This record gives sequence, structure tokens and C-alpha cells, in this order.
Amino acid sequence: MAEPTFKAPKGTRDILPPESGRRRALIDAFAQQAELAGFGEIMSPIFEDLGVFKRLGESTDVVTKEMFDFFDKGDPPQHLALRPELTASVCRAFAEHRPTPPWKVWYEGPQFRYEQPQAGRYRQFAQVGIETLGTDDPQADVDAIALGWHFYASLGLREITLLLNSLGDPTCRPAYMEALRTYLSDNAASLSPQSQVTLERNPLRVLDSKRAEDAAIISAAPLMVDFLTDETREHFETVRAGLDQLGIPYELSPRLVRGLDYYTRTTFEFAADALATAQNAVGGGGRYDGLVEDLGGPATPGIGFALGVDRILLACDAEGVFTTPESAVKVFVVDVTGGSHALGVCTTLRNAGIGADRSYGGRSMKAQMKVADRSGAPFAAIIGEDEVVNGEVTLRDLRGDTGQQRIALADLAEHVARLLS
Repeated sequence: MAEPTFKAPKGTRDILPPESGRRRALIDAFAQQAELAGFGEIMSPIFEDLGVFKRLGESTDVVTKEMFDFFDKGDPPQHLALRPELTASVCRAFAEHRPTPPWKVWYEGPQFRYEQPQAGRYRQFAQVGIETLGTDDPQADVDAIALGWHFYASLGLREITLLLNSLGDPTCRPAYMEALRTYLSDNAASLSPQSQVTLERNPLRVLDSKRAEDAAIISAAPLMVDFLTDETREHFETVRAGLDQLGIPYELSPRLVRGLDYYTRTTFEFAADALATAQNAVGGGGRYDGLVEDLGGPATPGIGFALGVDRILLACDAEGVFTTPESAVKVFVVDVTGGSHALGVCTTLRNAGIGADRSYGGRSMKAQMKVADRSGAPFAAIIGEDEVVNGEVTLRDLRGDTGQQRIALADLAEHVARLLS
């Protein structure tokens, strides 16, 4: 076979059926959970003004290394970027449209980051997520975490660990940052070269390092929980009490900082224990009480999360759950009279809400039956000259042991519906 002239760009790929159907089923399952909890869908642009995403933190890798940015053809040109995440876009939409708070929205769609591709990580990747804007009630934090937890359970995932932390707020963060900077600076010679650079930009980001040479220094670093104000500590304790009330297990992870600068107070991450890799996070989020204000809106607290579709599906594979859904095609029409009768039979079945497909090109009975078997349909409706004369079809069970029978064409849709139910 000749090499194709073009291939999908590095870090992207074509998602073909039936895997595409599995991804759609996952998104639909998330939508169901989110809408049951009162969230409505938001659809935001795939690209925004670069300034929207700079609010993620000038010291973060997302801003400094990973954004796909470009200038449009305007006069003067506008500096735009493909979205690397969706929280900032949702907050921009809130600042622009000023909906009545609390505003609860869910989303799905592609994000873009210029990263080194690896298993479960691509330069174009899909996420699902939620945001609740306009309340600082810790019960909203509990609701958000519980939604994510129950979504994983709805897929059949059981080996999920919830990691929980508080990153404080502007009243207690400065003292912690000073203590952390002093500690890391005193031990800078023992840090990796990459973390030494990160320390100059933002000491908090050093805690994100997974490099072996940084582990000992990070493990002894000051903890944010030791610097919390009474108010912030009470918020965190309320979140923990809510999770306890719901029976949702969690592990305190005092060095969990996530990868973006906007997080405050409650911060959390979901890890898939079935993934035998250090990169086993399948989602996470937290509070970002100053982001809307940074984007020109009123002071508005917020809480949300984003879950990675690719990593979730890898975790499902590892646990053997949420497999590829059954084919939507329930009847494959095999027409050995030339193909014109298949057109009418497929249309009749589809109009009755029954998935139907057919072959093309006047192929032989044997060739059409091979396609019928590959389609995943449980039944084949066979049309030959004898069936045409008698106004019938031969319905053959392709997956069970009920054989085949002649059915009046007028009764086919009702008969198949009865079998499927």
C-alpha cells in the first residue's frame, strides 16, 4: 500500500468508529450526570484572545511553553490562541454576559497544548467538565467533587483515588509562599536544573515536579495547611465533612497544587490506580475565586473540574469496563435483487426508530452477508426475488440461535421492535 500524502499532525489522531461511538457514549454519560445536578451546557469558542489564557499564570508551562497562538488577518491583527483549557473561557463568558449566579454549566470539547505526546496525552485532547460561578459555599465544592466521583462510578470504574488539599486564599497564601521560597532557595543546589528555573518564576510550581532528584526536597517542604487562616480552615473542614457524609473516600494530599496558578482553597485530583504509570490523573479541579475578576468581571467565586476523556478510557480499558457500545444498526438489509428494494426497507425501519444499513454495488449474497456480520447488527433482512413477489423478507438472527423466518414486509418494523425489546 502506498504511503499517504498527508498524515494527521503530530500529537493528533483520527478517531474512527467504533471507538468514536464509545467516546460519544462517555460524553453522553457525563452530560446525563451533569444535567441531573442542574448544570446546563455551554459551548464556547475554540480560540480566544491570548490574554484570556495568560490569566492561567505567567509562570505555568501552559502559558510559557504549550499554547498554540497566532495572529489573525485583522488590521491591526489580534493575538489569539487555541484554548488549552476551558475554565478561563467559561469565566470570560460569565464576565461578558453576566448571567444570574449561581451559574452552573458543563462542557465538552477539544483543547490544545504543545506537549510531547504519550499514552493518554495528545496535543489535541478532549475534556468534559463543570463550573459553578457565583458562590463560595463549601457545599458547592462537595457537589462538584461528588459529581465527578459518581460519574466515574457510572462508567464502572472502581479503582479511583480522590486526592484533596486546600491552597489557602490571598490572606494566607503570601506567608506560605515566602516560607516556601525561603526553604527552596536554601536547598536550590539539590534541585533539578528545571526546578531551579521554576523556582525563580513561581516556587509553588516546584511542587508539581515528578523528577526523582526533586522528591526529597519536596517531601520536606512547608505545607500550605499549616498556614491556613481560621476561615479557610473552616471551609476545608466543611468540604471534608460533606464528603464524609456522602461516603466518598479521599486522601489528604498536602502538596497537591495542580498545574495552574488560579486555584485557591479547595483543590482536588482524581487518580486512576489501574493505570501503571506516574501519569495516572484522570481529572481534577478546584476553586478559582479571583479568575472572573482578572478577566474584567465582578468579584465572583468559582469551583469546577475538568476530566480527561483519553485517560478515562485508558482507565476503563485497564479495569475492563465501559467497553465499545453495541452497534446502532439493528438490521442489515441484504438485497440480492439489485438494491432498489433495500432502499425502501431501510427507510421504513429508520422511520420506525430502528437502525438499519445496507450494502451497495449489487454484490453477491455471500459478500453482503459478510458485511452484515461486520456491521454488528443482530439481524439480517434478506430480500430475494421470491420475497419481492410475496411482499416479505427473510429475517435471519445473526447473533442468537433462533434461525430465520419469513415476515410480511408490512410487519417487519413491529416484529423487529418486539424482538429487540
